[in-house]
Amino acid sequence: MDQRELSLAVVGIDYANADKAKSNRRFELLQCEPGDPVELRREPKNPHDPNAVAVFSERGIQVGYLTAERAPWIGGKIAAGEEAVAIFQALGGGAATIRIRFGGGIPTLPTAAPLPPIPYDDSDFHADPDGPEWGA
Repeated sequence: MDQRELSLAVVGIDYANADKAKSNRRFELLQCEPGDPVELRREPKNPHDPNAVAVFSERGIQVGYLTAERAPWIGGKIAAGEEAVAIFQALGGGAATIRIRFGGGIPTLPTAAPLPPIPYDDSDFHADPDGPEWGA
């Protein structure tokens, strides 16, 4: 793994955006595919956290924020002029994940072993009876 790359959590994905349309962050994330570019924007005038770094999809819709633990470090690197390229990695549970690369180039998505297939056991399956009460 390249030492200039890391995966970061994106939080606040279930909040409505402040835009006129009140765009839905989670819905926008559902439109993202792994590898899609995302944009990081520092928000030094954010009333809750002057270190906030917002994350926007390639369609320009905000999908959340970097965590408060990582935002100062990432925002500081961006403010210092370090080149940072980010892509969407995954959506899971209450957060999304992005992949960021510093120093130029496009980040690479981590490879994961495929999940084993879940065996299907139909021994406990009982179909509903057909009959006039069901409209059959």
